[in-house]
Amino acid sequence: MKSQGKATILLMGTPNVGKSVIFNKLTGLNVSVANYAGTTVDVTISNTTIKDKNILMIDVPGTYTLDATNDAEKIAIEMLSGKSSFERGKIGHCDSTAASVEAGAMVSQKPSAVICVLDANNLEPSLYLLLQILEHGLPTVVALNRTDLAEEKGQIIDVLRLSHELGVTVVPMVAVTGEGLEKLKKALIEAAANEKKVVSLPVKRNNQDVRWEKTEKLVAKVMRQTDYDIPLQRKKLGDMLMMPWPGLPLAVLILAATFGIVVGLGMGLRQMVLLPLFRGLIIPQIVTIVGAIIPAGTIQNILIGDYGFLVKGVEWPFALVMPYVISFYIALSILEDSGYLPRLGCLLDGLLHKIGVHGSGIIPLFLGYGCGIPAIMATRALSSMKERKIITAMICLSVPCISQVGAFISLLAARSVTVMLAIFLVSIFALIITGIVLARSLKGSLQPVLMEVPELLLPRGIVLAKKIWIKTKNFVLQGEVPLIAAVGLAAVFYETGVMTGLGRLLSPLVVGWLQLPEEAAVPLLLGLFRRELTVLPLMEMDLTTVQLFVGAIVGLFYVPCVAIVAVVAREFNLSMAIKVLFFTTSIAFLLGGMFSRLGALFF
Repeated sequence: MKSQGKATILLMGTPNVGKSVIFNKLTGLNVSVANYAGTTVDVTISNTTIKDKNILMIDVPGTYTLDATNDAEKIAIEMLSGKSSFERGKIGHCDSTAASVEAGAMVSQKPSAVICVLDANNLEPSLYLLLQILEHGLPTVVALNRTDLAEEKGQIIDVLRLSHELGVTVVPMVAVTGEGLEKLKKALIEAAANEKKVVSLPVKRNNQDVRWEKTEKLVAKVMRQTDYDIPLQRKKLGDMLMMPWPGLPLAVLILAATFGIVVGLGMGLRQMVLLPLFRGLIIPQIVTIVGAIIPAGTIQNILIGDYGFLVKGVEWPFALVMPYVISFYIALSILEDSGYLPRLGCLLDGLLHKIGVHGSGIIPLFLGYGCGIPAIMATRALSSMKERKIITAMICLSVPCISQVGAFISLLAARSVTVMLAIFLVSIFALIITGIVLARSLKGSLQPVLMEVPELLLPRGIVLAKKIWIKTKNFVLQGEVPLIAAVGLAAVFYETGVMTGLGRLLSPLVVGWLQLPEEAAVPLLLGLFRRELTVLPLMEMDLTTVQLFVGAIVGLFYVPCVAIVAVVAREFNLSMAIKVLFFTTSIAFLLGGMFSRLGALFF
């Protein structure tokens, strides 16, 4: 697996061990995403230079074993054996395509070396995987990560003895701070160049029982437990968060605080910073400049008219949606880095079982409120195809992405906080019904699953800031740019009369069934391009509170954006993508009409 004189390095380890942090610190942003041929698994690759050595580094999907029981394990085995093949990734951003091109050319050659990341905080499972990797006889360097957490728990690991027993170089690390990174780079280059013997264990394939016995003996030899106090209190808090009492009341408070951060901080950014900036300074300047350069007419209207590309295409994405995106990613990053999300999954496991999924399903569902694409891809970690389909359907039908959430808050919060909250209650109720119905109608059963619960930690400010910046930047590229393009296309259709003509065709459905004004047909057509565009244009219309609620209900259940449909087709099949389109559209209009008539009766 060597490519034109470059050393090819595999980065391996168990899930949630800090592997991606090490990968990013070793490679920077010169990364690409490739799809492993014949699977739905994405692999991160990078062309980089370490200590003047050209490196092609591959971040192998995290796995607990090499027993070939799932796609991730099969891929890891093939990579270690030099039988890997890649396709150019269709999902994710790519700052350099060179790595994916070279990865696609790899054929039947073993990698130069392997970095195996061990979790010092939970050593035994990581060591088991390492023993399997060493059986392949490749030059290997061990990155012993999270040594700070192990020390906090009073666990002292004899790194020199571990290195001697394994016959490999072991580098203690704290990846999030970069501690040990330079030593890892040096050891990596030595391993890749075979400058010293890095594997001294005899290459022998053992069975599962023998490996576990070796693993237990190794842990007993290299690790000793000392007394500790402070982390015990944190452990008790972590355990309490997973128990019905006081876990459930605390969950309500934590989720309410999360919602408060998203709404409060987002609304503050919008009202006090972004709207005054765009409406008071940027947009008037744009209108003045365009009006001076381009004469009145269709072209000018496309740029600065009712759906003006340079007006709404700037205001909607950046002044109305972006503040809620930033506030959501702040809240989500805190929940992720603190280790609370897996605890929430354990806490709600019993409830979610009644719906038809495991507690681990809470993580992709929660991610769906950021963006449906990574949420659907995160279902790969679930225990069965049936559960994956259930969670995916729930995400597509009634989990609003952060762009929609921002649109709903912008549309309804100023008119009625109660109505805004009602939208999210309808969303949760729809999630429950969808899960129950699909759990009873789809074939298959839930497979037992072990859910890893990481240490409860206080998030680090620098790490949080980097994560929020990366997530926000990716959203601008993957979310805001398509939204701006969709607004531009809508402006052309609107000003040329195409949108009006199509709106008249939908008039019986919009006016007769949904009881909205005829011009509300335009947002429905815009929603085909971007889901939040079903909602945002309603702000420009003089609608009653009931009509705003109906419009929001339709926007909640309306067709997913094109990118999500493509991901569903890729992860499952075209038939499921078509079913998602049909059911989301049907339910959107069915419930929209029903709520319209209920509103007419009571208000």
